[in-house]
Amino acid sequence: MSGSELSISCTDCVRRSTPDCEDCLVTFVLGDLPEKLTMSSEFADAAGLLSSQGMIPRLKFHRVAPDA
Repeated sequence: MSGSELSISCTDCVRRSTPDCEDCLVTFVLGDLPEKLTMSSEFADAAGLLSSQGMIPRLKFHRVAPDA
């Protein structure tokens, strides 16, 4: 096991405060108005498996494009 982490900042997501945010893995784990989720690679793998089976919402994070 590598012990690596996945860190998601909701402030960087284009879907923040949209209906997609309400049905996202981050909101499911942290509740209303989440800010940031950090999870181990093992947790991310387990969450991916559960979401692929429809047991929990999928991660809907989509990073805001940097200014060009």
